[in-house]
This record gives sequence, structure tokens and C-alpha cells, in this order.
Amino acid sequence: MKVLVIVAHPNIEGSTVNRTWIKELKKHSEITVHELYKQYPDEKIDVEREQRLCEEHERIVWQFPFYWYSSPPLLKKWQDEVLTHGWAYGSNGNKFHHKDLILAVSTGSAKERYRAGGRNQYSMSELLKPFQATSNLIGTKFLPSFVFNGTYAAIEEEIQESARAYVNHILATDIFE
Repeated sequence: MKVLVIVAHPNIEGSTVNRTWIKELKKHSEITVHELYKQYPDEKIDVEREQRLCEEHERIVWQFPFYWYSSPPLLKKWQDEVLTHGWAYGSNGNKFHHKDLILAVSTGSAKERYRAGGRNQYSMSELLKPFQATSNLIGTKFLPSFVFNGTYAAIEEEIQESARAYVNHILATDIFE
């Protein structure tokens, strides 16, 4: 299975977790790592290129740090421009049908803050529902997200372990059945 990981991190050099994840991902030939902020520093997205990349892979992963209860702006712009009517959705928009979609999200806050009664009042599952709704619209199978909470307090050993667990998660073929 060919996996496309679309990384949307506006400051990857300043990131410990997402940068470590990328390093681990690049060790696997079946995974294509595509860094939006490096590819499009001017934010001018080559829509045809992006659509071709998606068509060439069976599983798509959107990797990003959780910003204001959503993704960084370039991933939203990517969705707005690439997921076009007639290509990704609509009566003839079927290019994502039968593909898998996974989110790989890092948060600065601890896991306990993402629950009813926690500081953020909602679980990560609830907060990620707009991405699931997008998946429904474009016809992908929305698979369980990979979430790493507490990046602000994480130690190197935890980050390295999360990178290995992340790769195993997105390459798994049997646990999502």
C-alpha cells in the first residue's frame, strides 16, 4: 500500500514531534512525505500536481499540529483548492473513493485537557469531527486518528516511541477492519 503523508507545519524546524515523525516516516519506501510549507512557501498551490499525488496513493494522512482547534492555514487552503467539485466530490467527483484518510495530530496540551470537563471541554474525537465530515463528503474511509498530546512536556524517549507507533499506525492494514 502506498501512503501519502501531507505534512502541514508552518515551523517544522522548531518542532520536535512533527520533525521526528517526518524523519521516521522517511525510512519507509511505501510512504511519501509531502511537506506543504516547504513545497509552497508562497502558498501558491499547484492543484493539478496535488491531485495527481493523491491519485497515486491508496492512503492519505494529514499530519499537523493542532492550531486553534483545527489545522494550520495552509492545510485548510489545500483542502479548499485541491478538493474540487467534480474531482473530489459531486456527481462525478470520485477520485478519493475507496481511499483511506488518517489524521496525525500533535497537541501542546496534555490529554486530560481534551475531554468533557477538561480545560478544552471537548474530546479530540469531537474536535476532529469537521475532518471526518470532509472525509464523508469526499468518499474516503476515515480511519482512527493518531494523536500525540503534551508536546510541551514530552521527553525525547516519548517522542521517539511516538514516531515508531505513528508509522505502525498508518501502515497497519488489519486493525482498521
